[in-house]
Amino acid sequence: MTDAAKLVELIRGDMVESTHRGHVVICDAAGNTLATWGDANAVIYPRSACKMLQALPLIESGAAKAAGLQSRHLALACASHQGAAIHTGLASEWLAGLGLGDDDLRCGPQVPSDKTARALMREKFEPPCQIHNNCSGKHTGFLTLNKHLGGGAEYIDIDHPVQKAVRAAHTEMMGAEPAFWGVDGCSAPNFSCGIGDFARAMAKMANPAQLGKTRAAAAQTLVSAMIEHPLLVAGETRACSELMIAAKGKIAIKTGAEGVFAAILPERGIGVALKIEDGNFRASEAVMAAILVRLGVLDAADPVVQKRLCPPELNRRKIAAARIQVRDEVYKAGTGL
Repeated sequence: MTDAAKLVELIRGDMVESTHRGHVVICDAAGNTLATWGDANAVIYPRSACKMLQALPLIESGAAKAAGLQSRHLALACASHQGAAIHTGLASEWLAGLGLGDDDLRCGPQVPSDKTARALMREKFEPPCQIHNNCSGKHTGFLTLNKHLGGGAEYIDIDHPVQKAVRAAHTEMMGAEPAFWGVDGCSAPNFSCGIGDFARAMAKMANPAQLGKTRAAAAQTLVSAMIEHPLLVAGETRACSELMIAAKGKIAIKTGAEGVFAAILPERGIGVALKIEDGNFRASEAVMAAILVRLGVLDAADPVVQKRLCPPELNRRKIAAARIQVRDEVYKAGTGL
């Protein structure tokens, strides 16, 4: 087994103060590995970075069509949103259309990350609901699938028809059975995978021609929905949304907890998966920005890209006291891949 690679450093003065290690794999839809740093066989939990895979059964089953879902609903099904009005309003509308409500969700309440929404709730002395949970779109998708399948209320149970369908899609797209499963932050099961298999799954989403008619259509629909509605996938100030907007329709990207990040490049038929070993977001965002620059879908000079690629660490007086830097073994000054 290959050790994790040194990917990102925090530099203070002339000294490296901290180092983030991890794994990165870039693949094409034929299964070819185009680049690797670290161990392509490292087993990870993909966490929320795999929501587009978890949403495949929603479309393949016919549930999305039966419920009249539009691309905005499908983007929210793939989202880790910040509980802004555009997110909670759509989730509430979607649930109401199913004849369901907040109590039918099983993701748990969460204080929204969106500052405006949070301030409004404080002003009105309102507690957070489950629709504010960053995964409420995914869970509303699960409820839509569950209504179509006629399953019981506890759709997050590992042996529930919804999760059986999700596990089957995960396994087929990864090309391997998960070695482990665990409970995610939103209470749904999350299935492990090799990081190289995850990159190949993202490449299949990018170029689904070999997946069969039904799955290919589902994959293309979900990727298109994410690209069409980047702010629904995360929100203002968030890396997923900002970098998708900066790429002008060339990528669908999705972050996950504990330093996971995935990218889908439809024009090139390429998938990217990465995991930072210590789970750090600043490192995962920096590495993803660096890889996307090297793949030619982001401009390194774009201020939005710079904010993720090499953000300064500001002290209490707003002085740039240190800087984040992707190691040159990975970034190579932006040289094309």
